[in-house]
Amino acid sequence: MALMDFIKKQFIDIIQWTEQDDGTLAWRFPMRDMEIQNGGTLVVRESQMAVFVNEGQVADVFGPGTYKLTTQTLPVLTYLKNWDKLFESPFKSDVYFFSTRQQIDQKWGTPQPITIRDSEFGAVRLRAFGNYTYRVADPKLFHTEISGTRDTYTVDDLDGQLRGLVLQNISNAIASSGLPFLDLAANQIMFANALTKELTPAFEKIGLKLEGMTVQNLSLPEELQKILDQKIGMGMVGNDMGKFMQYQTAQSIPKFAEGAGSGGGGVAGDAMGLGAGVALGQVLAQNLQQGLQGGAPAAGAAPAAPAAQPVGIKPDEVMATLEKLGELKSKGILTQEEFDAKKTELLKKLS
Repeated sequence: MALMDFIKKQFIDIIQWTEQDDGTLAWRFPMRDMEIQNGGTLVVRESQMAVFVNEGQVADVFGPGTYKLTTQTLPVLTYLKNWDKLFESPFKSDVYFFSTRQQIDQKWGTPQPITIRDSEFGAVRLRAFGNYTYRVADPKLFHTEISGTRDTYTVDDLDGQLRGLVLQNISNAIASSGLPFLDLAANQIMFANALTKELTPAFEKIGLKLEGMTVQNLSLPEELQKILDQKIGMGMVGNDMGKFMQYQTAQSIPKFAEGAGSGGGGVAGDAMGLGAGVALGQVLAQNLQQGLQGGAPAAGAAPAAPAAQPVGIKPDEVMATLEKLGELKSKGILTQEEFDAKKTELLKKLS
């Protein structure tokens, strides 16, 4: 009886893995007290690969198919075991199976806002999240770099490391794309492609292939969102400075009217509440446009009192306008060329 138990333990006829849909990436065939005999069968199913490991050294790698184990099908193992002419049976070897199915809907995200360097705004803090898909592409490399000699290695075991890779490469992805951050924020597909390009070599180094990546949300800081809204408004009115200043004045009227209406009442407050603030805003916009365009009176405005010489713009008004334009330039709404042109125009009015 003891002899029969010994013989039963010693030989393995079929080596295979009935893979379960449990997120297992690598699985070691149980070889304890068992050996492989000459002519045994190896079965590797679709979306699997198998690797023979001899005393810690990776030997032969098998893709999907059914194999009869001989010196011809195990050339590397034959060499490592010094089987010169004859397959020695039985023999010991570790056999690992790897799932090459796509591991879909893997989550990534920034637990805290991260700081990136941007060509337009300098340092920008952002939050982002999405998902990605990968699979084991090089089982030999994955075994030596990641899974090792463990009985099983799962998607959950790898999750933390891959999330770290994504976060580590976000800044590099934005820098290498050569695009301003606002362009990437407005096009999440472009951002995802830039991130995929940056991450692909990092995944390949551990035997994985990054099959796809999505960016589902990109949260901007409040200050940057305000600037983005201003740029959108500027795009709606074009590059005409008079129209833009009218746009800016119109944006401030509701807040001004609200303040006047709640600042203690009275005639001024009631007038603002009834809509006089709109008329005031129009006058402010016309006056500001008149100052920027050379003092020409706006249509419908009351003619100025006749004078021997045209009244020039006051120095303090010029300085206030220059400060406003400088603020717009620092926020990226005006270019340096637009600012310089307006500055020259305004300074001429002082001469």
